[in-house]
Amino acid sequence: ARPGSRHGRSSRAPVAQVGTNLTELRLPRKVTVRELGGCMGPIWPSYYSECSALLFVVDASNPAQVSSSCIQLLSVLSAEPLASVPVLVLFNKIDLPCYMSLVEMKSLFRLQDVVSCASQPISLLEGSARLGTGLPQVLQWLRSALGEPC
Repeated sequence: ARPGSRHGRSSRAPVAQVGTNLTELRLPRKVTVRELGGCMGPIWPSYYSECSALLFVVDASNPAQVSSSCIQLLSVLSAEPLASVPVLVLFNKIDLPCYMSLVEMKSLFRLQDVVSCASQPISLLEGSARLGTGLPQVLQWLRSALGEPC
């Protein structure tokens, strides 16, 4: 549920993440997820040492943001504390009519080059946080990345 919404439903449009949120999941053991918005990039390194898995979310409906997202991803992947942390790049907002397909995003991000040069295992998924599309796959990836039983 989003803060300020009742029962996880909100009639307001989604708002870009500008702070930090903590969420606890049971996978089946308790796992804490820290959400850091893109504008919080300068403080991301202060959390790297606590990171066991990384979910990097990209707005697939915003072509103007692709280059900055790619630069942020490359910065994250080159951080020494994250050298062996599994990474999931999630292309979000596939429910919007203006979203770029996974093929387009892979091309724009030059993901084949990024994946081949990275020291971490990198997975790719697409989904919609608003509709929950892809959520089971994200949770399955998280369980696997953290060594949780399925």
